[in-house]
Amino acid sequence: MFKKILNGFIDHPFLTSIFAADFFILLFHRPPFLFSLAMLGGLMAMCLYFGQKLALFKN
Repeated sequence: MFKKILNGFIDHPFLTSIFAADFFILLFHRPPFLFSLAMLGGLMAMCLYFGQKLALFKN
C-alpha cells in the first residue's frame, strides 16, 4: 500500500509539491483566516483527488 501511495505521488510531481507546500504552510504558519480556509479547501480537494486516483483498496 505504501508503495502505491509513493508511486502516485511520483507520477504527479506538480500536485505533490503543491500538496506538501500547502500542508506545511498550514501546519507551521498561521495565515489569515480566510486565506487559511481557502488553503484548507484546496488541501481537501487534493486529498480527494489523490484518494480517487490511487484507489488503494480496489481489487
